[in-house]
Amino acid sequence: MVIYMGPMGLYQSNNSILEKLNPITKLLYIITVIALSIIIPAPQMNLACLLASVTLLIIGRVFWRLIPFIGINITVLISIIVIQGLFMAGNKTLWFQIGSLRFYQEGLCYALNLCLRVFNILCAFAILLLTTKPSDLIESLVEKGLSPKLGYLLCAVLLIIPQLVAAMERVMDSQRSRGLETEGNMAVRIKAYLPLIVPVVLSSLINIKEQSMALEVRGFSSDLKKIFLNQQFSPFYEILIQIGLLTTITLALLRRLFLWLS
Repeated sequence: MVIYMGPMGLYQSNNSILEKLNPITKLLYIITVIALSIIIPAPQMNLACLLASVTLLIIGRVFWRLIPFIGINITVLISIIVIQGLFMAGNKTLWFQIGSLRFYQEGLCYALNLCLRVFNILCAFAILLLTTKPSDLIESLVEKGLSPKLGYLLCAVLLIIPQLVAAMERVMDSQRSRGLETEGNMAVRIKAYLPLIVPVVLSSLINIKEQSMALEVRGFSSDLKKIFLNQQFSPFYEILIQIGLLTTITLALLRRLFLWLS
């Protein structure tokens, strides 16, 4: 699954209701959506979860920012539909034919359900990534017992692409001020981008060294109990939401177990 990240990252503050929710609640929602798509793989369940996620994205005023994600992944999903519709092993019922290409009902239904599941998971992750600061997410996980070193690693992974893009833009601006030609045909652009690789890589390595030194000065590797500057508290309604999500997963598991035993 391809994810697009803008120069400033995925998160942009808009003071919405979703933004004010605890990151743990949104992470639990993702787990619930993925669990339901696995436990109950019916298209109706995937469609219900997708509609719920789209509704939340609209409420959070970030649905329009989901469009680039869908545009990047649409080519892969179309290829899945074509390949499964033509060549899936269980294809029997001919649905329609375009020239010599025969599309079968079983393959197309399976591919459409798979695409629905991909959109479902993509929208669920968008709820978290578009409305949550990476630092708030990692801080919440560390408060719940996640290792600070692992939390820093996850935060670095979430921010590495925006940081590299920002570094590339800074180097390009400095090179343009020195007269470097960066616009034109493809050959001119490639020729302009190649000299930028070394400065960007070197600046990234320097930033890593400075960050590691700053963390060590602040006692990052200390075994003492950490104190959080911004402690996050879940209000009563969020606790009810979390209980409801966990109950939904439990009921789905019990239903699947009951069907398996009967």
